[in-house]
Amino acid sequence: MSSSDERDGGERRPGFARRAWQALVVIVLWRVAGLRRGRERSQELEDPSRRRTGAAPWAERLLLGLFGLIALAAGSFVALFVLDPNTQLLGLALGAALALVAAALVIAGRWLVPQETEVEDRPRLADEHEVEQVVQQGRAGLDGITRRRLLAGAAGAAGLGVTAAVAIPVVALGPGIEDQLQRTPWHAGRALVDERGKPILADAVTEGSFLTAFAQGADRENLGSPVVVVRVDPTTLRLPGERSGWAPQGIVAYSKICTHAACAISLYRSPLSPTTQSRGPALVCPCHYSTFDVLDGGGVEFGPAGRPLPQLPLRIDAAGALRAGGPLSGPVGPSWFEDKS
Repeated sequence: MSSSDERDGGERRPGFARRAWQALVVIVLWRVAGLRRGRERSQELEDPSRRRTGAAPWAERLLLGLFGLIALAAGSFVALFVLDPNTQLLGLALGAALALVAAALVIAGRWLVPQETEVEDRPRLADEHEVEQVVQQGRAGLDGITRRRLLAGAAGAAGLGVTAAVAIPVVALGPGIEDQLQRTPWHAGRALVDERGKPILADAVTEGSFLTAFAQGADRENLGSPVVVVRVDPTTLRLPGERSGWAPQGIVAYSKICTHAACAISLYRSPLSPTTQSRGPALVCPCHYSTFDVLDGGGVEFGPAGRPLPQLPLRIDAAGALRAGGPLSGPVGPSWFEDKS
């Protein structure tokens, strides 16, 4: 290549680079100016002091529907609590009511009430003009809502339903439980029956097993009704002196309701080869493993229970059936059931 060609190429290269840098600077300046104009236009369109009113019709209709569903769910909770207190259904009804309340609050706050952002000076205290402005702003909070009375009525019905759903269980924790525990169905002469209502014979109770019995003719849902019946060797009993006649033929009966947390006692420990070192027969609660010695009147042998199981005095009638010899030795259930404070 000749020296003239080299000279021409060297002159073209600096000229091309200069034009490229100029084009790049123009593009950058144009882009910056465009962003600035866009920001100014956005600020003009999104003025934070501008007040947006006018609720969307679909939001009002949706809120009305939600209020109706809240009232329905809360009413279902109340009806289930009175007619059929199923724990799962009660939880589903109350949970649905609370979830619907949350959804209604979100929709009302986002799409129903006016949206306003404003910065103003703090008003002076006791300034009547400023107070009036505040009142007017409060009244203007419903601007754009066309179904005010209907929405207020639906909200009132929903609130009433939720209040009833919360209040009724609280009321049910009052005197009803106390009366149920204090007024057990057991009295002298009342027969012990199985879950089918048939009398329990003394010969049906064998050592090493236990039976659940109920007061004849009484409501099985009454916590004072179910008792656990077991048979032990009469020579091993260590009952208090006043209870010496409560266990005919070594048959003893205790309340089935644990004195710790009111769980149903459903386990029975009966050693196959009792020794002086081994523990004797005992009733065990499966919830927290409170253990009650059946030989000494249901005393607490292990666990968090605070007092013995109430014992039911027994007698055997002429037909060989078990009957109560009197009421239970104490109130049924945990000690805190009796706390009236």
